[in-house]
Amino acid sequence: MSILSQPTRAPYDDGVDLARPRLHIMPPSGWLNDPNGVCRVDDRYHVFYQHNPDGPTHGNVHWGHASSTDLLRWTDEPIALAPVPGSPNRGGCWSGCVVDDDGVPTAVYTAVPDHAWNAGVAVARSDRTLREWRQDPMIKVGTPDDPAIAEVRDPFVFRFGDHRYAVQGAGHPAGEPQLLLYGCDDLDDWTYLGPLLTVDDPVAAAVAPANIWECPNLFELGDRWVLLLSQWRHVDGTHDLAGVRYLVGDLTETGEGGLRFVAESGGSVDDGPTFYAPQALVDDDRVLLWGWAWEGTLRTPEEVAAAGWAGVLTFPRELSLGPAGLVSRPAVELFELRTDELDPAEPIREPAFEVVTDGPLELVLVDPGTGTREVAAHTAGAARVLVDGSIVEVFDDGPPATSRLYPTADTHWEISTAASVRAWRLG
Repeated sequence: MSILSQPTRAPYDDGVDLARPRLHIMPPSGWLNDPNGVCRVDDRYHVFYQHNPDGPTHGNVHWGHASSTDLLRWTDEPIALAPVPGSPNRGGCWSGCVVDDDGVPTAVYTAVPDHAWNAGVAVARSDRTLREWRQDPMIKVGTPDDPAIAEVRDPFVFRFGDHRYAVQGAGHPAGEPQLLLYGCDDLDDWTYLGPLLTVDDPVAAAVAPANIWECPNLFELGDRWVLLLSQWRHVDGTHDLAGVRYLVGDLTETGEGGLRFVAESGGSVDDGPTFYAPQALVDDDRVLLWGWAWEGTLRTPEEVAAAGWAGVLTFPRELSLGPAGLVSRPAVELFELRTDELDPAEPIREPAFEVVTDGPLELVLVDPGTGTREVAAHTAGAARVLVDGSIVEVFDDGPPATSRLYPTADTHWEISTAASVRAWRLG
């Protein structure tokens, strides 16, 4: 089943859920969160994601799967990983990555027996279609015996020099975050090498305050190393997903065979209120990034239950380093989504559209019946805004901003600007 299952030109009020994105990666129904295992195998892109097929709430976590040859048209694939009763992943197959292990696509992921406090690293292997997986029932590494570490998750595998390593998020709900480092030249035989990064690094402590650093991504960009960190915080008896930060720095070898990341600078990956847990793909001459856009606070639990879906992945983004830090732009392929040009002076009633301006702009979702006006984007300068159902992605001179607004058959979009502006239907 194709994720792009709607016709290219669908009437705005065709009776479908107008808040549901049509061009982004999401399952046919149920819950979605973190992107996982993003990879390209034999010229086909694969994106996995945290998924509850039984309903639009977090739980019973599987790995959903979509694939594409062009980053535009995505095909729903069979579920890749599923909890197995009585096994170490019986409580869920949480986040991880996919690596090419001597020609064998291998998922390296967080196996949860009961709760995050006793999670471990597990592996699963597939053929090169990535449609059938053999889940190894053995935990490769568990939580280190360290009172400062209560929870670990989200292994991310990378290479440095002649060796393969994995970085893993860790921390304590009442303590401080850190990243753990493992040697894993053999994915069935892991060696703990100590912390890769702690809050002893003053740049990391200032840029990414948290109790647990989740979903670490570590990769080379140009001649520097870039580290992405998702900030998990314990607040008033619950947890807060407090955004995603990046650090630019260097890897240095320690005398014990390990590595340390030394941060030089950092900042925000996305300034929107509903962006978290991204994953990067180092793909030939570029680095691509997908993030999770959650539902925010504008949908009630009853509305989510009635819709039957929650969560969507962002469009793929290309990363680079500029004088001001990390730069994120829509993947160049997304220009091909443009179809008919729209009149930006008229109300827009399209399932998906794009707006480009060379100056300040405000994009507003308007309900004429109630007089409600919800601001989707407010930019100070040149910008590119991509809207698909309820997901709004804004790209300007600073970090992008991902947010969620929920159109209905009674609403329309309005653009306010004194600058030059163009708009296109996307399909």
